[in-house]
Amino acid sequence: MRIKRVKAEKILNSRRQPTIQITVNGKYSAAAPSGASTGEHEIQAYPKEGIDYVIKFINSYKGFEGMKVERFEDLQTIEDFLPILKGNPVIALEFAILKAISNNNVWKFLNPNADSIPMPLGNVIGGGAHVKSGEKPDIQEFLLLPRTRSFKEAKFVNEYIHKTVGRKLGIRKMTDEGAWAPKLDTISILALLQEVVEKTRTELGIKVSLGLDVAASEFFKNSQYKYSNYSKENAKRSLNRKEQISFIELLIKKYDLKFVEDPFQQNDFESFKELKNRTTALICGDDLITTNMERLQKAKDCINSVIIKPNQIGSLLKTREAVMFAKKNGITPVISHRSGETMDATISHLAVAWGIPIIKCGIHGKERQAKLKELLKIEKEKL
Repeated sequence: MRIKRVKAEKILNSRRQPTIQITVNGKYSAAAPSGASTGEHEIQAYPKEGIDYVIKFINSYKGFEGMKVERFEDLQTIEDFLPILKGNPVIALEFAILKAISNNNVWKFLNPNADSIPMPLGNVIGGGAHVKSGEKPDIQEFLLLPRTRSFKEAKFVNEYIHKTVGRKLGIRKMTDEGAWAPKLDTISILALLQEVVEKTRTELGIKVSLGLDVAASEFFKNSQYKYSNYSKENAKRSLNRKEQISFIELLIKKYDLKFVEDPFQQNDFESFKELKNRTTALICGDDLITTNMERLQKAKDCINSVIIKPNQIGSLLKTREAVMFAKKNGITPVISHRSGETMDATISHLAVAWGIPIIKCGIHGKERQAKLKELLKIEKEKL
């Protein structure tokens, strides 16, 4: 495939913030998401000149014309050619190029022998940086991980529980990822979710596990984890490192959590390792790793799961390298959306092509549903 034309434009993501969309050869468009809760080790989303500068640069640049891209590895030419573009523009461009090469069948182009569909890790209740203001849970995401035979069934049960929880809470307020945002403490939320998933198992015969994205760096201050909404009994509480380990371990045991993301601040490798060695749950690094191979290599004995976000590292080649390293070392990769999402569903294709077993992409909202519906479509194609 030869690139004939590249056009960049500014669109709004799900948080009503500007992001970049790039169209290749007048037909194949892709957009990059943006995070609300970002790790300090993430690559810069845009150069210091800003998104408008990037768009103007791309639209006036003639170097793309005639460029030949036939294999995934040929994206190296793009990355070597345009380091000035930073994270989001490179990802949007690479997504669009993959769509153009494959005529929107990215997973087939990357791996025609792919034989599995990831399970959806869904955000049902949230707080933290995903709620703009007011009283909210300290923990950023309370998650659902179905155990089903098909993706279709998993998608259904996540949506069923999301609606059930909404009715029980009796609220309308949601996070920027489409999760319910109640004024409840961690313990009350987990007790509610445990009740709902057990009832769902009885009624539908479908088992769903619970998980957390603690996003602990967001409330780690002066060497303490400062909870403002800890429990009914304690309106405020600060925990030191050892207390935080014990608290998370308690939650894992009491509520049978199978997935815990970022339970400690983003540079505390040792606490991740200690917790991982105490439990069989997936102890997942996001801010700890930021899809960065150097940090992933450092953490390979500290975690057994890792979040994969292409725009954290600004390179699909480096993203794939991180996925393959994780799988080789017994670390479960989880490809993930961002809080500021678009209708682009390329991560669904990457999950299938690279054999990533879990996709974290939310439950409610058109941008979240775009990823889920794409996987539903792929599942139908493969059956």
